[in-house]
Amino acid sequence: MTAAALCPGWPHPVRAAVPPFTEAGLRKVLEKVQRWAPYVDGLLLDDVAAVLDDCTPTEHEVDEHAQRLRGHLMRLVHLAVVSEVAERDEQVAGLVERGRTIRSEEVPSDHRRAVGHIRRMAWTLDELLELLVAHQCLTEAP
Repeated sequence: MTAAALCPGWPHPVRAAVPPFTEAGLRKVLEKVQRWAPYVDGLLLDDVAAVLDDCTPTEHEVDEHAQRLRGHLMRLVHLAVVSEVAERDEQVAGLVERGRTIRSEEVPSDHRRAVGHIRRMAWTLDELLELLVAHQCLTEAP
């Protein structure tokens, strides 16, 4: 199918534009883009440091730290899987599995156990980040 040229003097036929998605498909893509949270340099290390610091997080800080660390874990696990590093490296595959497991667990109500839980998340993040940098999935550590 061709349409009339918009520019006078253009003798070549032009095909009608075909959008890549339907209206519903475009809405779905827009919703995904709006929900997307980019990987932000430095925040991951700041959050890991805050949890692994000598000062124990208070009861009020534990849930906030857990939520932030879960988001970081989700991003790094996704990166390891999409880049196929988890398939090539057993250590990364183990960290991906540990990250998925610990991310899905509820934060214990006991403060001491809750701190242990978020510290395990932080150590998993730190190890996974180092391996992804070594595999050049990230150009440098944030």
